[in-house]
Amino acid sequence: MANPLFVALDAADADRAEALARAVAPHVGGFKLGLEFFAANGPAGVRRLGALGLPLFLDLKFHDIPNTVAAAVRAVAPLAPALLTVHAGGGRDMLEAARAACPPATRLVAVTVLTSLDEADLRSQGVEDGVAAQVERLAELARRAGLDGVVCSGAEVATLRARWPEATLVVPGIRPGGAPLDDQKRTMTPPQALAAGASVLVVGRAITHAPDPARAARALVSDLA
Repeated sequence: MANPLFVALDAADADRAEALARAVAPHVGGFKLGLEFFAANGPAGVRRLGALGLPLFLDLKFHDIPNTVAAAVRAVAPLAPALLTVHAGGGRDMLEAARAACPPATRLVAVTVLTSLDEADLRSQGVEDGVAAQVERLAELARRAGLDGVVCSGAEVATLRARWPEATLVVPGIRPGGAPLDDQKRTMTPPQALAAGASVLVVGRAITHAPDPARAARALVSDLA
């Protein structure tokens, strides 16, 4: 993508989301719409922001039995998202079912390990060999299932790029230098993530909670240049 910066419009209020979208549209490559926005506004809200003309990243993280996930993918396909997420932890059968249901124009990417989780969190779930190993396992599962890429933190991008050169690597948990981490535990600055091999950078509160979101978005893009 020419501009890898997608702004996360994680707001239930569609009017606020559209106002933010219009403010930052000249400076970003697309909009990410997650569970909060979709739960409040549904497909109509997605169409409303899609009318602004930028690519949409529909971050719904589908995770269920294969038949249910395939049906969900088919249900959102008419919204024509540029990117759509499922959870890699759903297993190969689920991933392959999602792939079969997904239109070719939509890049289907699998969430590996959420950026709000760290080593201690994974140990509490029985994963003893750490975040990096788990991300690599799940990324390989997604690759074998025919997906277009994965969602991972900046810390894992370089390794995954070397192993899967053509992958779409989506990196959330992006924070400009000095910005608060909020609920993220594995973060990286935008230039660092791009240099490591990220395809798409997802930035939320650093832009949407800024006093001037348009100025914040413009500054981030300038840093990338």
